[in-house]
Amino acid sequence: MSKFLNDNLKGLEAYTPGEQPRDKKYIKLNTNESPYPPSPEVIAAVNAEEVADLRLYSDPLCKTLKEKLAMRYGVSYENVFVSNGSDESLNFYFMAFCSKESPVVFPEISYGFYKVFAELYGISYETIPLKSDFSIDTEDYIGINKNIVIANPNAPTGLTLSLSDIERIVASNPENIVLIDEAYVDFGGESAVTLTNKYDNLLVVQTFSKSRSLAGARLGFAIGNAEIIADLEKIKYSTNPYNINRLTLVAGAAAIDSDNYFMENCKCIMKTREYTEKELTKLGFYCIPSCTNFIFAKSDKISGRTLYEKLKDKGVLVRHFSSPKICDFNRITIGTQFEMETFIEKVKECLNENK
Repeated sequence: MSKFLNDNLKGLEAYTPGEQPRDKKYIKLNTNESPYPPSPEVIAAVNAEEVADLRLYSDPLCKTLKEKLAMRYGVSYENVFVSNGSDESLNFYFMAFCSKESPVVFPEISYGFYKVFAELYGISYETIPLKSDFSIDTEDYIGINKNIVIANPNAPTGLTLSLSDIERIVASNPENIVLIDEAYVDFGGESAVTLTNKYDNLLVVQTFSKSRSLAGARLGFAIGNAEIIADLEKIKYSTNPYNINRLTLVAGAAAIDSDNYFMENCKCIMKTREYTEKELTKLGFYCIPSCTNFIFAKSDKISGRTLYEKLKDKGVLVRHFSSPKICDFNRITIGTQFEMETFIEKVKECLNENK
């Protein structure tokens, strides 16, 4: 840390992304990426002609992609915001709508960036504990008159709230913006996008990183009331008007055009998730029921940290969190069937070595 850093940022604890080691070839089950490649249409769209046009700025309006997203989700063009990964949409939400005077609340155990954004901007925030089964208690958010951020399905637990629960929360806080982070909704959750036509205080954020195999392209979007979207656009044009590069724009448009391909991949991932959960349960693991592309699991036979370390030594990466309430668990991304069969075999080896 340099002596020049602003005093109000010296205590900031930055977000820690999943590790990306390069020392050997790993089965990567730690960052919730898709195990499947983008669709043939996406690969064809990112062609030599498009690469040659990298000399030109990208479309700041993201017009073609926004039109396709609006059609795909049954909303109007002005209800769509396109961002550099869903993290940028989240960032702009905290920047635009939250402050010391307009506090925000979110679950105590959830996506780690929420707390980072709140502290980065000096926002008053509160974390709300989960129930003993790691689920969100809807009643904790009813009529609290504060901005609210909920990942649904939640991460790293994998649990989801019903659409009726989301609607109760949104309806009971009409003077505050409720953000529903749906990064994992395509793996068994129920999207709240349909509610954005009914409530002007709801913002739904999704990403192309998980279900659409474009984590490396950095593409996300938000859907909400036109005035809220205009506020996000104002922040965008005040920071980086060309926030989406040309190749990502064409890849995103092609991904929407080949939506059936990606939704079929999601079905495959869900089927492999069921297999993995059953196999872990046979080995004595407790798995929280998941509506995501990962499983959150623990075992009484081995600590979460030890399992993570042993698996890494064997060439398999999973995500371990050191927070006391979840340190017994590991978050396991669902890969291909072959990768998960290999993972189960490595887990068996770890358990045998730990006897």
